[in-house]
Amino acid sequence: MSGFPSQAELIKKYDVPTPRYTSYPTVPHWNNRLFSSAKWIDAVKRAFCESNDAKGISLYLHLPFCESLCTYCACNKRITKNHGVELKYIRSLLKEWTLYLRIFGRKPLVRELHLGGGTPTFFSPENLKWLVSYLLEEAVVHDENEFSFEGHPNNTTAEHLATLHSLGFRRVSFGVQDLDPKVQQTINRIQPFEKLREATEHSRRIGYKSVSFDLIYGLPFQTTATIEHTFRQVLTLRPDRVSFYSYAHVPWVSPGQRGYGDKDLPSDVQKRELYETGRTLLKERGYEDIGMDHFALPHDALYIAQAGGSLHRNFMGYTTTHTELLIGLGASAISDAKYAYAQNLKKVEEYSAAIDSGTTAVFKGHVQTEEDIQFRKYILGIACQGRIPIRDVAAINDSVLMETLKEMCAEGILATDSEAYVVTDPGRAFIRNVCGAFDRNLRIKEQQGGQSVFSKSI
Repeated sequence: MSGFPSQAELIKKYDVPTPRYTSYPTVPHWNNRLFSSAKWIDAVKRAFCESNDAKGISLYLHLPFCESLCTYCACNKRITKNHGVELKYIRSLLKEWTLYLRIFGRKPLVRELHLGGGTPTFFSPENLKWLVSYLLEEAVVHDENEFSFEGHPNNTTAEHLATLHSLGFRRVSFGVQDLDPKVQQTINRIQPFEKLREATEHSRRIGYKSVSFDLIYGLPFQTTATIEHTFRQVLTLRPDRVSFYSYAHVPWVSPGQRGYGDKDLPSDVQKRELYETGRTLLKERGYEDIGMDHFALPHDALYIAQAGGSLHRNFMGYTTTHTELLIGLGASAISDAKYAYAQNLKKVEEYSAAIDSGTTAVFKGHVQTEEDIQFRKYILGIACQGRIPIRDVAAINDSVLMETLKEMCAEGILATDSEAYVVTDPGRAFIRNVCGAFDRNLRIKEQQGGQSVFSKSI
């Protein structure tokens, strides 16, 4: 990058609050005033009719329960050791699914199914089997389905893995975060490496085709030495995918993060060094950089999808399937019907009460405009393929955007070929910022000032 600004200079400029772009517009920028339950149902029907017969639909089940609080976590969760909550919550999920089945009017073709959390393996194998079996009873499973779940290495048993495998699950993602004892103690996630190894070995023996690890950089008391030690341990297990996320320090959203202060966190430059340390080790061991925190071995479906131009991104993150309808079931779950977004009530009790009353649990949403749909396409192209056609940029006719892209080219973040603006290899560190250049809602909010609800991009 000779002649380009230094990494430190770029970090100072671009380490600003920026969305992760699992949707566009992003949730804080939804226009709820123009949204209604009737418009949501119409959007669901339209997207279902357009996609069900060929592509199928996606399902995301939010299982929010955890036995203990991991203080770094900013997700919507319910902390309890009372496993008596499982059956009641499953009944609510299935009632909500029945409501959507009525909206569809015929059996859906399920292409993608993901269990997220919280901790899905908080639920017993028996209850997970009941939930998934009942869910799929009134559906047709796509021949090229992708069923996956998130597991905690401490409580994901061989029985969990075998039960879900028998139901069609072939990918599991284990939350590792960090293996350093001091870091684990600070974030209240004590997780021995032996537990991770045991869960990984069980997964492979049972027949899972893709085992993924989630790690985080920027956590309190992390150093390049601790990150290197963590990676050298986890890479001995040769995960098929690695997600290496930037820690989002948002104590105004997640009060548990107030247990440590800014002095305990790495600086912006140090945080970038943590990422580069992990990325270098991954690249040395044959992992390909997918973009926006994700890495995969060349045999994995995620890399194959990117190489083939079919990689997609939605509320579940990067995915190898591109459906037009994603239904989120459960408290706080978000749905994407192509023409509209919707989110369920966040508190478990309020969510269950709404479902019991015979209505959807949706409490806010957004109806897509033609401009929204077009700009979503641009942002997805950058996030998934690292490029956007020059003709598309020219058609936008936005002088501010053109100037921003020109600056990014001068800084070595972007380059151009005969057809497109392309994110460079060093520029991958700033891919959220490149996406943000096309986010007109973000630009307006920045001009208005005020505290951002987004985590920093780097």
